[in-house]
Amino acid sequence: MKIIGKRISISFVIVLILILYAGGKSFAQQQLSLMDAVRAGLENNFKILISEQNLEIAKNNNVWGTAGFWPSIALGARQYNRYDNAPDRIDESERDKYVTNSFTPYINLNWMLFRGMSAHITKHQLEQLEEYSEGNATIVVENTIQGIVLSYYKVLLDQEKLEILDKVKQLSSDRYDYVQHKKALGGAVTYDVIQAYNSFMSDSTNYLTQQLNLRNSLLILKLLLGVPPEEQYTLTDEFQVMTYDLDLDTLMNAMSANNSTLRNQYINQEILNQDIQLAKSNVWPTLSLNTGFDQYNIRMQNIDQHAAYSNNLDFYANFTLNFNLSNGGNTRRAIQNARVSEIIGELQIADMKQTLSNLLVNVYELYTIRKQLYQVSLVNLESNELNLQISTDKFRAGAINSFNFRDVQLQYLNAAFRKLGSVYDLIDTHTELLRLTGGIISEF
Repeated sequence: MKIIGKRISISFVIVLILILYAGGKSFAQQQLSLMDAVRAGLENNFKILISEQNLEIAKNNNVWGTAGFWPSIALGARQYNRYDNAPDRIDESERDKYVTNSFTPYINLNWMLFRGMSAHITKHQLEQLEEYSEGNATIVVENTIQGIVLSYYKVLLDQEKLEILDKVKQLSSDRYDYVQHKKALGGAVTYDVIQAYNSFMSDSTNYLTQQLNLRNSLLILKLLLGVPPEEQYTLTDEFQVMTYDLDLDTLMNAMSANNSTLRNQYINQEILNQDIQLAKSNVWPTLSLNTGFDQYNIRMQNIDQHAAYSNNLDFYANFTLNFNLSNGGNTRRAIQNARVSEIIGELQIADMKQTLSNLLVNVYELYTIRKQLYQVSLVNLESNELNLQISTDKFRAGAINSFNFRDVQLQYLNAAFRKLGSVYDLIDTHTELLRLTGGIISEF
């Protein structure tokens, strides 16, 4: 009997040490609401920052120069040095030695005056690519907001679970103390003490495991917010949910008009249409202008004579008209391939619409079911709380045994977890509905 008592005391000390250790060090806590978390994530999230830089590249490219509308101008200079050692033209036994130096500054302009309106088509494509990049950035923002919202509520969920497990652990501790006291008075046996002790140890282990789950949830939230892991936060929003009466047709219309992924696909389809026009522009002839200015400065010296200098100025303006009569059918094939790509794009839009519609119906029905499950969980939890309260009194009065009381504890724990899970599930599906219908950014 003394051995059992020592084992219980040592185990209790170990559990207490683990609990204190799991609590970690004490840091200054910052208040963090859900809206604060979303704002911090939009400012610091790495994926958002990367998408913003990609958008900046698209904006930089959306200029007439990239489209090839403006001429290219080159300014430079050529420098030439030559030494000749050749037979004299009169007396071949003698040799003439010449040194020639030249320096030629120049400026040159090349301008494609006409190439089938391809510059205007390309400029329009660049505008669409910038819009497409904005759409991609919007999708990243929406996904990030959704991730932050769910991660924030996951932390609250784990906190609520921790509080429930702490309550159950406290009940197990009281039960264990009560059974020990009864045994000392002869009202319980060693077997009852061991059972109470095992229940307490199991609940303590679950409590420690949940502490680890909470810490991991916080780390995931900090990663989404783009803040260092050592930052400490106290979440201020309550873990609760509001239920809404939603209409499927209204949601479907909103998705067709506002879904960011679908809208981006429409932009991509316009780009594919411009690819056809760009391929057709190669059928037209091209007209280019090449103009510039050269200044030749030449110094020539026979080794035995004085140097001679010359200076020439050249201006030129040349036009080139090029008409491609045949290139092996490459232009025709490029037009055909662009048209096929456009058809593929249309099929992809139809496929995306159907996929998103099916997903929306699925999420909508899931939301409807989860609302009902949430209401059931509230009633179930209320019933189990009352049952736990009554069973606690009965156990102390000796009306029920420890096994029955433990069953009631586990039933309460399961009911409480189901209620918390139903809250989180409702938040999850409602957030997904907001994302699918394009309203998540305006909501948060």
